[in-house]
Amino acid sequence: MAPWISTLASVGMAVGPPLVYADQAISIVRKKDATGFSRDVCAILLIANITRCFFWLGEPFEFALLLQSILMILAQLALLYICILYRPRISPENLGGSSRPFSFWQWSTYTQHIEFLAGLILFQAILFLILRRFEAYVVILGFVALGLESTLPIPQLISNYNQRSLYGFRISTLVGWVGGDSFKTAYFFLQGSPIQFKACAIFQLSIDLAIIVQRIVYGNAPPLSVILNDEDLEQALALADE
Repeated sequence: MAPWISTLASVGMAVGPPLVYADQAISIVRKKDATGFSRDVCAILLIANITRCFFWLGEPFEFALLLQSILMILAQLALLYICILYRPRISPENLGGSSRPFSFWQWSTYTQHIEFLAGLILFQAILFLILRRFEAYVVILGFVALGLESTLPIPQLISNYNQRSLYGFRISTLVGWVGGDSFKTAYFFLQGSPIQFKACAIFQLSIDLAIIVQRIVYGNAPPLSVILNDEDLEQALALADE
């Protein structure tokens, strides 16, 4: 690969993926409604990229990929704030509870999410200092980071299935996912990146393609939760309180 092409590819890898979510964030702010976008996407990207930074400490890979992780963490922190600020009227928080253990990632405040991430970073830092000399740990750390990131489209896939619609999920985000994952899969193979990057990129691309099928089958019609009027919402909240 020519040096200038390699440089452009590296810049694209570092900056492109975080920018994919800019249009999604703008759309949520304009509508003042985060319906259709799964907040779990933010959870996966934040946890995966924090873990990937520790993987880089144990097995340094391309700097462009490390920079991508740092920029992605910043982008997802901003998007998470927007999603909480404009969360759907019918959400676990508004309906009075969550079925998840400890209400994981369905906490009502942004501060609770930051506290969890701070605890995660501290835990991983301590674990890394203890086990970094063991090659097996570093390899496993890489598979955890990249494997978790490869599940990124799954919450959105499930959300689309539950709603039978892709309402609120920007087509630009989907195009960015497919294009970005196709590009990075090719990039990993051409650059000879660690096997963790290659295997997980292929899996993630396959989920992207499944969401394209959902787009064709379900379309973009508003789900029932968006069609409900204020009276219906009040009734739903009253039932939840009971």
